Amino acid sequence: MNLVLEIFKEITSIPRCSGTHNEFINYVKNYALKYNYECFIDEVNNILCKKKDSNSKICLQSHYDIVCLIDNTIPKIIEDNGFFKAENSTLGADNGIGCSYMLALMADNKDLEFLFTSDEEIGLIGANDINLEIKSPFMLNLDSEEEGEICIGCAGGVDIISKHSKHELISNKDKLKLYEITISKLRGGHSGVNIHENIPNALKLIAKSIKECEGKLLDLNGGERINSIPSNAKAIIASKNPPKSTHENMSITEVKDIPEHFNVYSDEIIDFIYNFKNGVLEFNNELNVVETSINLAIVKTQINEIVVKLSARSMDNEKLIDIKKQTKKSLEKYNFTVETKGKYPAWKPDKNEFTQTVYEIYKKNNAKAEFRAIHAGLECAIFKEKFPHLKVASIGPNIYNPHSYDERVSINSINNLFKIVQEIIS
Repeated sequence: MNLVLEIFKEITSIPRCSGTHNEFINYVKNYALKYNYECFIDEVNNILCKKKDSNSKICLQSHYDIVCLIDNTIPKIIEDNGFFKAENSTLGADNGIGCSYMLALMADNKDLEFLFTSDEEIGLIGANDINLEIKSPFMLNLDSEEEGEICIGCAGGVDIISKHSKHELISNKDKLKLYEITISKLRGGHSGVNIHENIPNALKLIAKSIKECEGKLLDLNGGERINSIPSNAKAIIASKNPPKSTHENMSITEVKDIPEHFNVYSDEIIDFIYNFKNGVLEFNNELNVVETSINLAIVKTQINEIVVKLSARSMDNEKLIDIKKQTKKSLEKYNFTVETKGKYPAWKPDKNEFTQTVYEIYKKNNAKAEFRAIHAGLECAIFKEKFPHLKVASIGPNIYNPHSYDERVSINSINNLFKIVQEIIS
């Protein structure tokens, strides 16, 4: 079997959910030792492998963490009609395929820098806090997801974290009934590259059901990751009127044991979620890509407060600042307290001699090859800031519906892209 595919299957069996590091680090350490590479680990669990006294011209870079819609998942690979999928989970082709390319090239004894970064999926943590030196003049990132695409620019992003603590204990003098509303196994998807596809948002759907029956909120939890479109949500409400389903995947159950008192959260929480304009805010016709967007990602009920997390993106750093300010103002109107974190810059499209070489090689192998910018955060933007000498391009195979149960990768595309990577290195 093709070595890249063998390696992908092998590393898929290693726990790699974001925040999980040790098993993969130990795997790479042993692998590097086997093929006579030095291996360096920094404080945030990035891994850099290279030959002693390396003369590397290209740093290959991939993140090794994967999105797990259920904590501690280890994907079980299924091969189906020319694709790899996973059984009831994400696959982790994002960015396990890139890691597999790099490990295969280490087995081929290539004098390159191999940078495996940590926790990209929860805020590009490894890239932001890297404490490793990259000496190569060029970087080839392997985290793109469309064959034929040479990415030379990407969106910047910021996470918006808000909290609402207004609640009161009320007696059930109005004889309200309790209902549990659950919505599950929606398609989900990446909140950047899939945001224009009108994928149902579980939190918006559940808020619509609650708002339209004039329900009082007791509990709400939903969403999986800050950079994913929510697939699942569950609420407990008290209402005079039975809630109505807003999606075929929604179930509504009346709770029979009704307490004398309810701890009810402010209507402002559901009002905000219901009224919030979620999704694409502006489209860039010149780049043929979403310009700005925002995704309602996570709602979590804690002991005395409800936390709402959103992810904003823009291809323009000034517009990113604007959307952050506008969203903060909107949340504060509904009496949320707001903080922002996880900001990463946009990568302004950059054509240079390296990207031109990548283009010419790619074009020989694929007549449809073209430069693109994507509405998602790539670590490239951070590396451009931290290592100004680097010239960067990003490529990858066809990966469909990343961050979702429907994630799949084309086996033929994996092989096509690896041939191109080998030629670029040569």
